[in-house]
Amino acid sequence: MGRLFNLDSPLMNGLGKMADLIWLNILTFICCIPIFTIGASMTALNYVALKIVRNEESYITKAYFKSFKENFKQATIIWLIMLLAVAVIIADILIFRFSDIVFPSWIKVALIAIGVLAVFATMHVFPVLAKFDNTIANTFKNSFFIGILSLPKTILMMVCWVIPAVISIYFIQAFPVVIAFGISGPVFISALLYNKTFKRFEPQEETAGDDEWFISPEEGEDAEHKEQNEEVK
Repeated sequence: MGRLFNLDSPLMNGLGKMADLIWLNILTFICCIPIFTIGASMTALNYVALKIVRNEESYITKAYFKSFKENFKQATIIWLIMLLAVAVIIADILIFRFSDIVFPSWIKVALIAIGVLAVFATMHVFPVLAKFDNTIANTFKNSFFIGILSLPKTILMMVCWVIPAVISIYFIQAFPVVIAFGISGPVFISALLYNKTFKRFEPQEETAGDDEWFISPEEGEDAEHKEQNEEVK
């Protein structure tokens, strides 16, 4: 029984991680209040979440604000670009819905395709920014390729973000869980999912010139095949 409550026991480690995630959830919620800081807040959250997954975490708050400060400029620009893209897509949907003009079906299909591609391009954008030094353009490109090449994991990441919303709407009794883990929970699970994929590209980050890297489709496919082979073994 004594070993169960030892500081190094799996139980205590698990409880420690839960406490860290609750604190990260509070930190992120507070830092997201100004709205324009959401990009930097989510980048910092992904930075710390990946460290927790890899058991590299030390001072949660210090690591969070370290990433927040270092990535603030790029994260804010990326976030504003994402907001603009969402605004354009929503405006198009409203035009299609309420306009008296009859639009061809292919335009609606194209809009849906663009929306799907936008999701794949952004699901990994803050994790990629948190882990790798890169230009904004390459951050989007690498996020897109990782999203496509890790399609099942990307879909699971999407589901992780939908669950808190569903719980909030249909299971009011579980709302306190959303308050505690609604942001940090999905990010932590996502970090578990993309951890191995990121490890495939980290050596490229160390050897790439000017600290920049870009995943070509061929490199991404090779890395994904290696990961799938290891999982089979």
